[in-house]
Amino acid sequence: MTPQRQDDGSVEKKIAILLTDGFEEVEMTEPRKALEAEGFQTHLISPKNGEVRGWDETDWGNTFPTDLPLAGADPANYDALLLPGGVMNPDTLRQDPQAVRFIQHFFETKKPVAAICHAPILLIEADVVRSKELTSYPSIQTDLRNAGANWVDREVVTDGNLITSRNPHDIPAFNQAFINILKEGKRAGVSV
Repeated sequence: MTPQRQDDGSVEKKIAILLTDGFEEVEMTEPRKALEAEGFQTHLISPKNGEVRGWDETDWGNTFPTDLPLAGADPANYDALLLPGGVMNPDTLRQDPQAVRFIQHFFETKKPVAAICHAPILLIEADVVRSKELTSYPSIQTDLRNAGANWVDREVVTDGNLITSRNPHDIPAFNQAFINILKEGKRAGVSV
């Protein structure tokens, strides 16, 4: 991937959005819209080829074309990672060793990771929550605590480059915290 230059000469940051069928639709569409409005490039990456289907609160939602299959995605080409929640999405992804390795790369290279709702369960599988302060959908707080995280009940929690939120109601604060980290941060491991 060749970095895209913006009008001001800066290099556009690329955000990977890792998901599969059953992601909570608004937890992908709203952050994606906010990121793109700030000039960031987003790519939907999935173990599934072609398209993924969202979940809209109590039933299936819309279908979205993926930009890249997980098998062909190099996490080194991305500046940050967005993990939408939903119940099915992270439960399926945490069983995929390639998805877990993809997530681990962002922690190993200290790139921003934003996880909302049930998505932090993926962070347990990636073994990256120990000693981290974070939040999530309340039903997985015990799992996170048992994995060594300090779980708190707040709309958004930032611990280093990790941003977490509880549910769709927290999306405005979640988006702002993620955008703030991206604007302050690095591009593919190089200071800007």
